[in-house]
Amino acid sequence: MFSRFLTLTMPNVNLILEALSAVSGCKVESTTAGTLSLTPQDFVNVVALKEFYVQEGLLELEYPSLGTLSLKGALALPDAPSAASIPQTTVSVNVKEFLDSRYDYDFTNVKDGEAVFTRGKEQYVRPCGWNRIALKVLNKYRDGDGWLGTGDEAWPVSYHGPAMDGSQGIIRKDGDGATVGRGVYSTPDINVAEKFSKRFTSKVDNKTYKVVLQNRINPQKRQQCRRESYWLVYVPEGSSPVQERAIVENSIRPYGLLLKEVL
Repeated sequence: MFSRFLTLTMPNVNLILEALSAVSGCKVESTTAGTLSLTPQDFVNVVALKEFYVQEGLLELEYPSLGTLSLKGALALPDAPSAASIPQTTVSVNVKEFLDSRYDYDFTNVKDGEAVFTRGKEQYVRPCGWNRIALKVLNKYRDGDGWLGTGDEAWPVSYHGPAMDGSQGIIRKDGDGATVGRGVYSTPDINVAEKFSKRFTSKVDNKTYKVVLQNRINPQKRQQCRRESYWLVYVPEGSSPVQERAIVENSIRPYGLLLKEVL
């Protein structure tokens, strides 16, 4: 499970909302109990599916309870004149039900050296240099919390950088022109994920941060890519939107939001 610890300096809620906005491409606002809001699993579904749909060249994503999310902003170049005029979709999270500060972990000044850690029999490259904000995911899944443990039954750790897609030559065409590697990408290496991280400058402290999602990945659902440090959750051609969402939900579970100050 999560390890409890005494935090050093954890970001305030407004900065966390900014980070969630940066990683999702949506405007994330805080809401109160009793109102419609995203769960951590909903959040990673939206992040992963948005990127997958952008890879497919689609302009919209339909998501239950949120309606239609425009992808035009994700398709536009950040410095394009039209990019600033494309409105962000606004989504809500109930901070009390979304974050779990008991399990925050500040790796900012941690150095593992030659120490080796494992999760689910696979090496866990801890996010040294990053500050992890824990998401509230315990007791949220029908199959229990074993996936989040440290034993053999646990799922391996993966990191998801928002810019991670086929642009780096991960996706390719086979001899018949069919797409090989169609789906959602992540990596077991935080150093690889950092290359695909999202940057934002906070209005809270005027500092610039990188942001990455920390997940667990179902070892039976992920595939090894040609590049050793890349994992793929494959989405078959012809899958319906409901099937695509189910594939993500059964394959990737988030448990941390990672922040790193750009010095």
